[in-house]
Amino acid sequence: MNYLRRRLSDSSFVANLPNGYMMDLQRPAPSGSSTSSPTSPAIERRQPPSLPTQTQSSGSGSAAGSGSFLSSFSSVVKSAQVAQNVAAAAHAKSSAASAAEGAAGSSQPAKAVVRKPKILLVVDDQHTDWAKYFRGKKLNGEYEIRVEQAEFSEINLASYVNSGCMVDVQVNKGGTKVVRSFKPDFVLIRQHAYSMVPGEDFRTLVIGLHFGGVPSINSLFSVYNFCSKPWVFSQMIKLYHSLGPEKFPLNEQTFYPNHTQMVTNPSFPVVVKMGHAHAGMGKIKVENQQDFLDITSVVALAGTYATTEPYVQSKYDIRIQKIGSNYKAYMRTSISGNWKANTGSAMLEQIAMTDRYRLWVDSCAGMFGGLDICAVKAVHGKDGNDYIIEVMDSSMPLIGEHIEEDKQLITQMVINKMAQVLLGVSTPQPSAVKTTQPRRGGHRSASASPSQSAQGSPQRARSATTSPSQAFQPGPIPASSGPGAQKQSPQLNKSQSLTNTFTETLRGSLTDDEAKAETIRSLRQSFASLFSD
Repeated sequence: MNYLRRRLSDSSFVANLPNGYMMDLQRPAPSGSSTSSPTSPAIERRQPPSLPTQTQSSGSGSAAGSGSFLSSFSSVVKSAQVAQNVAAAAHAKSSAASAAEGAAGSSQPAKAVVRKPKILLVVDDQHTDWAKYFRGKKLNGEYEIRVEQAEFSEINLASYVNSGCMVDVQVNKGGTKVVRSFKPDFVLIRQHAYSMVPGEDFRTLVIGLHFGGVPSINSLFSVYNFCSKPWVFSQMIKLYHSLGPEKFPLNEQTFYPNHTQMVTNPSFPVVVKMGHAHAGMGKIKVENQQDFLDITSVVALAGTYATTEPYVQSKYDIRIQKIGSNYKAYMRTSISGNWKANTGSAMLEQIAMTDRYRLWVDSCAGMFGGLDICAVKAVHGKDGNDYIIEVMDSSMPLIGEHIEEDKQLITQMVINKMAQVLLGVSTPQPSAVKTTQPRRGGHRSASASPSQSAQGSPQRARSATTSPSQAFQPGPIPASSGPGAQKQSPQLNKSQSLTNTFTETLRGSLTDDEAKAETIRSLRQSFASLFSD
C-alpha cells in the first residue's frame, strides 16, 4: 500500500495515465468525507481527517480513512490536469502573440529593395553625351543604367575567368586625370577599333572585353572581324555569288597580300586601297600603269596588304543604314568636284527606301552572327548602274537630319538588349519594319516619273551639307505662286531643277558685287555638269 501511495504521489506517473482512467475515483466522496484542497499528498497525509461527530463508531472511522485515500488520489489527478491546462494556455498565448506580430508585420509596407545599377560602357568620342539619352531609363522598371563613356585610348582592362572584366578609365576633368574602375555589364561600341595610324590599334581591348564575356552591340565577335576591310569584303563576295549580280551588284575587287604581287592591273583607272582604309583615307586613284608601279612602292613602305577596284564615274553615292528595324536611305553628291564624295563639300539628301536597297542591307546584316547596326555604301555610276563598295558596322557615323532620332533608336535598342541578356526579359518586337521616308514639307524637290521610281532610281527629298567647309548651305525655298509654276516644276530635268533651286536660294542676297555674280555663274555650270545625263 505504501508503494502504491508513493507511485500515486508521483505527478509524472499520474500525468501519463490514459484519459478517462479511474474516472470513478474522481467522483465526489460520500457524505461525511472531507474534500481535500489541491495540495501535496504528503502534506495531506500528515493532517489526519477530522471526524464529523464524536458518536461515530470504529467502522465508520475505517470508511473515513478509505475516503481520505481516494480524495488524495483525486487531488493528484486534478493537479496534473491543472498543470496540463496551464501549459496549453501558455502555448496558445505564445501562438496568438506570434500571429499578432505576423499580422502587424504584414500590415506595414515592405521596404523597397535597392538594386545595384547596371553599368553600360559606351566607347565613343566626347562629341556625343550618351548619358543624357539613358537618363531616367530603367531595365524592366527596376534597374537603373549607369553610363560610363570613354574612348578606346582612355581604357585599360584586365579579364579573368571567374570575375569577368575589370575596366579602368582615365579621363581628364579640368586638367586633372581621374581614374574610374568598374565592371561593365554591357558595352556599346561607336568607335573604330582598328586603324593603321600609329597608336590606334585597339583590337586587344576588344579581345579583353570578349574574354570577360561582356555582351555588346554590335557583338564583339563582329567588331573584331570588321577590323579588316578585305575580310568583310570576302563575306560580301559570298552574298554576290548567292544572290547574283542583279540583286547584289558588288564592285569587283582584287586583293594583294603584299606589294610583290602588285605587278600589273588588267584595266585603268583603278582605286588602290592600302590596308584597313576607311573614312576616305588610304585611297588613291591610279590612271595608268606607271602610276600603279609608283603606288606599289608606297605599299611596300607601309608593309601591308592592298586592294584594287575599278574606278566608277559616279553621279552620287548611296548609303542605306539599318538600326534595329528602322531603315533610312541617303544620297550624297560631291559639290567640290572631288572623286571621293566624302571628301570636301558634298550635298546630302534623303531618298526613298526601296525593296532593292532593303535587300542589300538585310543581306549584309546577317554577317558574323548578325549586325544590330550596319550600313551599306554604293556608288551610282553615270552608266546608270549601282556598285556596292563597302559595309559599315556599329561604328558608322550618323548623318542627315535624323541624327537625334537615330541616337534614340540606338538607346532603345541597347535597353532592350540589356534587359534580354542580363535579366532574361524579352521585349516584344514590332510586327512591321519601320522606314523613315523623306519629308517634303518646306523643301522643294525634283520630281521623278513613275517609271523612274519603278526602276529603283532615287527620289530626291532635301538638301543638306556634310562638310563645314562648304561655301554655302541651301535654305528653305519659297513656294512658287500661281498654277503655272506648279505645272512647270515636274517637267524640269535634274540639272535645271537644282540650278533653279540654288538660284532662288541666293536671289534674296544678290548684290552688284562682281565676285558674287561670278560665283553664282560657276555654281550653275558645275551643277549642270554634275547632274547632266
